[in-house]
Amino acid sequence: MSDNPRESEELAPRSWSGIDDVVIVGGGLAGLFCALKLVPRPVTVVTAAPIGEGASSAWAQGGIAAAIGEGDSVEAHLADTVAAGAGIVDRRIAEMMVAEGPARIKDLLAYGVPFDRDLEGHLLLSREAAHSARRIVRVKGDRAGAAIMAALIAAVRATPTIRVLDGLVLDDLLSDDRYLAGIHARPSGGKGEGISIPARAVVLASGGIGGLYAVTTNPREARGLGLAAAARAGAVIADAEFVQFHPTALAVGRDPAPLATEALRGEGATLVNNKGERFMQALHPGAELAPRDVVARGVFAEIAAGRGAFLDARKIENFAERFPTVFAACKEAGIDPTAAPIPVAPAAHYHMGGVLTDANGRSSLDGLWAAGEVASTGAHGANRLASNSLLEAVVFAARIAEDIGGLLPLPQTHAWPKLEPAAAAKTAKAGAEEKRLRALMSAEVGVIRTGNGLSHALGEIVAIERKAKTAEVKNMAVAALLVAATALARTESRGAHFRADFPAADPKQMQRSYFTLEQARAVANRAGAKAA
Repeated sequence: MSDNPRESEELAPRSWSGIDDVVIVGGGLAGLFCALKLVPRPVTVVTAAPIGEGASSAWAQGGIAAAIGEGDSVEAHLADTVAAGAGIVDRRIAEMMVAEGPARIKDLLAYGVPFDRDLEGHLLLSREAAHSARRIVRVKGDRAGAAIMAALIAAVRATPTIRVLDGLVLDDLLSDDRYLAGIHARPSGGKGEGISIPARAVVLASGGIGGLYAVTTNPREARGLGLAAAARAGAVIADAEFVQFHPTALAVGRDPAPLATEALRGEGATLVNNKGERFMQALHPGAELAPRDVVARGVFAEIAAGRGAFLDARKIENFAERFPTVFAACKEAGIDPTAAPIPVAPAAHYHMGGVLTDANGRSSLDGLWAAGEVASTGAHGANRLASNSLLEAVVFAARIAEDIGGLLPLPQTHAWPKLEPAAAAKTAKAGAEEKRLRALMSAEVGVIRTGNGLSHALGEIVAIERKAKTAEVKNMAVAALLVAATALARTESRGAHFRADFPAADPKQMQRSYFTLEQARAVANRAGAKAA
């Protein structure tokens, strides 16, 4: 929303007595970084799990992309980002993001993140798919996410103006006329009453939608609940059809699926089928280092053909020391990656779509900002460049903090108001409804899509939403509806969105998509009528 007229608009005065200053929904990288950047403003962070435990950020293995290496440049990083985004990257937003990246790396170092360094103290940089230079800042090979989160959690816990309320699941956003007025949340364990938390500003940093799929690398909490709540409140949703599937999740029957980081392929690991043939060489000049959507479809095709897909990392030296997380996951599954190829499969990994935001993280609703995977800034386009996700999270979290600081004066007191119980939402276990929805999304709204499959999925999703017995399943169904409806509306293949019935890109559709929930329901209704 680069031309958002509210970028320079002051929020009208309101009475804030007894109201939280800023409420941040989500305890991942975007949420915690924003909270720290808001110091000394009092902030309440609301999370379903203890901070760091339910966030995809902590599971990120590759690292953060930033143009800080010798011979690299912001211009080169921007060019790689635009190329990966398949024609619909908001260039102004992407340029701002990569330009601010080096400063955010310095911030993380100041918070104590132990990025890898060489003997001379310089940051060690690695290369990942579709990057033209080594620009990935890592920690112990594949532990960047966990290390970054550990440092930020320590900083948050040492900050008296940040209050953390964990064990609360977002149900709804509360509105007061034209403003977002707070949130409604319920206990994640299903016991006790829900609570309403009024706020001067709400920052949505609730994560992605990977858990809508049967196979995902995301934690259970990443089920699109924040996306659904924003859409129900009337927020504009952008690019919801673009879901990135990581091509090399470990196919070992675990949910969520462990991730075999892309850095393995950057260090020489190859993709082979059960005959030992490298199949990616025939599909793209970059072979294993092709854009993720290309690699995911290649892996998907080998599995569908009955040949299987395997990551051969046997030539990587010191595997256990350089990639301890992947090594541990393999060993737990009974696989020795130094002796045999690792079975892999595509898994829902990252959502390029989300709540539409402008350059300062403002949504289309006054009083609501969004950052991280729940937001759609336009920086990723149709296909996120590897390791740009953590970069986007910290860049926009910082911009949101600055924007809120410029709009709302600091309150006179740091005391938090007493929380009053609200009507509890139903929290019975989802069971079969949830499994049905996840299987449906993987089958019809996954790596390869068709018009008939999407129409069928929409009919099923609407039925699941209508019959949902829990708030969580209802929210999951709303998020799934947004993805499936926008995927049906885009009658072409672009980036991470592939339609077998429209396999080519259409120049006329080389633009971002913008939908409200009402518009997505209209698409679903038309699909139902057509199917009938």
